[in-house]
Amino acid sequence: MNLVNDLLAHFQIADVSLDESGVTRFTTANLDLRELTTFLRRAGARFVTITAIELPQDEGFCLEYVWDSEGRLLDFPFCAAAGTIPSIFDICEAADWIEREIHEQYAIDFAGREYEPLLLRAGERAGVNLREVAR
Repeated sequence: MNLVNDLLAHFQIADVSLDESGVTRFTTANLDLRELTTFLRRAGARFVTITAIELPQDEGFCLEYVWDSEGRLLDFPFCAAAGTIPSIFDICEAADWIEREIHEQYAIDFAGREYEPLLLRAGERAGVNLREVAR
């Protein structure tokens, strides 16, 4: 059984698709991000990146977590409606830098982690890319 089949069975994912570029996209409505990350790490998948997409009308953000398994890209979208999503940095150290960048640029908080001073704009507030957030 390959990793996609393992994911479908373990997490009872009902919707998965393959887009025109060959990326396998999963529906993650009820998935636990930290449990998924642990599963993917144990299966030998490699973390690639997180992409933040602002949703219209102040509905929050969609974060797409991209993983590689034997040359196959796997995409898992998670919504951060309240501007908070669990951190996976303690499970997958490769997520550290991108979580910090997303926090600084969009003021999305990754629950369960502390932030050092801003890397990109020392002395400024988080979230200046799209919106100003009082801290």
